[in-house]
Amino acid sequence: MSGEDQVPSLALISTLGAAGIVIWHLQGRSRPTGRLIVQILVFAAMSLVLYAGAISPARVDGIHAHGFAALLSKSARILWWTHLAWTIIGLIHICIRLNRRPQDAHLLQDMAVGAIYLGVALSIIGFVFDVPVGTLVATSGVVAIIFGLALQNTLGDVFSGIALTLGMAYAIGDWIQLKDGTEGRVVETNWRSTNLLTGGYNVVVVPNSVLAKQGVTNLSRPDESHQIALTVRIATTTPSLVEHVMHSTLQASTEIVKDPAPIVALKAIDAAAIEVELLFRVASPAGWTAARNEIIDLVYSKCSANGLALAAPAESLVLGPAAIDAERAAGGLDARSSRAI
Repeated sequence: MSGEDQVPSLALISTLGAAGIVIWHLQGRSRPTGRLIVQILVFAAMSLVLYAGAISPARVDGIHAHGFAALLSKSARILWWTHLAWTIIGLIHICIRLNRRPQDAHLLQDMAVGAIYLGVALSIIGFVFDVPVGTLVATSGVVAIIFGLALQNTLGDVFSGIALTLGMAYAIGDWIQLKDGTEGRVVETNWRSTNLLTGGYNVVVVPNSVLAKQGVTNLSRPDESHQIALTVRIATTTPSLVEHVMHSTLQASTEIVKDPAPIVALKAIDAAAIEVELLFRVASPAGWTAARNEIIDLVYSKCSANGLALAAPAESLVLGPAAIDAERAAGGLDARSSRAI
């Protein structure tokens, strides 16, 4: 097809592209599906006109070198490449929504959008304006090295975020615990950091590079239930009675999970006390404090009601040399009672 015959096709492509942009903006962000339909339909119509007019968007057109025809040729190709980028990005958004992980894939989505726009920009520069892209890429590579050295820490956070996202160590809404003891629910992940909402309703901003270096424990997988161990010392009495009272204590709790059933383990016994470990689960990390407080209150009330006495910690039953000397000086300890109780 000659250059003159291509002018109507180029004009139609430019008109379709401009109309698609106007309709796309009029629909607004509240109608993403409608936007995608418009993008696909406009891009398909533009591609059909290109094919019917034997026009290639990936080849420099020398027959429209000057005047209005040259402007029309360039605008039609620019609009086609732009709608190509928007159509691909729209399809990516739909795929992410179908996977029901729009927030978790935010970082990968941004990367894909950036790569698409960069590729389309280079295509327009090379195919439409006939600029040697190889030289431009080589020059930009030198600039990228300079910026990379200057932004080393920031880039470390970016690539750590990419690694964590690809590894799927956690997702939005998961409760995680870091090696340094920091813990909270993941409320946001971005290029540079991850935001955790702690049990005290504070937002902790943790750089992605710190997360990648530390050990991360995901407390929400396979589910959010978590086991708590509480050690209690009861003054020596019948072990079966202690076990029975501790079982009734756990059964009386409303804050813990009853399936699987809580466990009472008699760990040790001596002349002074029976050491008992209570093992129980809570439904969510956010309920740890409330469950532990309730169990401690129930232990005290149940022991009081059943005539059991709480025993002092084992380490408090041994007097060190300094304490013995002080007692002797005060006249409150004779030679026979200076031995370990």
